[in-house]
Amino acid sequence: MVNGPSASTPPESAEPVRAHTIVVIEDEPQIRRAVKHALATFADRVLEAASGEAGIACAAAERPDLVVLDLGLPDMPGLEVCKALRRFATMPIVVLSVRDSEQDKVELLNAGADDYVTKPFSLREFAARARAQLRRAQLGPSGAARLDVGALTIDLARRRVTRTGGESTHLTPTEWSILRTLAAQAGRTLTHQQIYEAVWGRRFGNPQQYLRVYITNLRRKIEVKPTHPRLIVTEPGVGYRLELPPLVTS
Repeated sequence: MVNGPSASTPPESAEPVRAHTIVVIEDEPQIRRAVKHALATFADRVLEAASGEAGIACAAAERPDLVVLDLGLPDMPGLEVCKALRRFATMPIVVLSVRDSEQDKVELLNAGADDYVTKPFSLREFAARARAQLRRAQLGPSGAARLDVGALTIDLARRRVTRTGGESTHLTPTEWSILRTLAAQAGRTLTHQQIYEAVWGRRFGNPQQYLRVYITNLRRKIEVKPTHPRLIVTEPGVGYRLELPPLVTS
């Protein structure tokens, strides 16, 4: 179920992002070993759990920096494990699953998952996405007071968006609210519903329809090529993500 570099050849890890403890909740020993080997390149400890209950207990006791959660556990649905973890912890949760439907992704993200990796997967890609979630968490809950994304600077404290050279970009209050919501969770995919509730404070309506128009206008103002966006990325059928700038490797 794991593609790319074999378990004996972990992905390269040059980025200055490390975790003290990571918990892997996965019932298949082969996948668990491969995932542990990949994570060990940037974690001091990688702890394993083969069931949902054991994983919840381990996370509660160890308070890890990251949890990797398989959906197909023998004792309880992974969705319920995710919800249980979110009752006491805020660490990133990266979900592994053979299911790849939009509805599955939306349910997991709405339940508190931070990313979703579909089996079979490349260990190199998986490790990169796990590091990205660690980095996002280490930036803090607001993603920093000022965020530099490509040629754009988003000043959350001053409510200003400027381009390289200091040129200001005028945003409407709603466009700013959407950008602020994405910037506060930069690197994480937010569902249409999560953005809708954060910006409009509503639980009912058609969030995709509302957002489509505003995201299009927002991209016209901040993207170099609005028709090929690199800052505000679409997860089809799921939501949007503000991309963090790539890490510098040595």
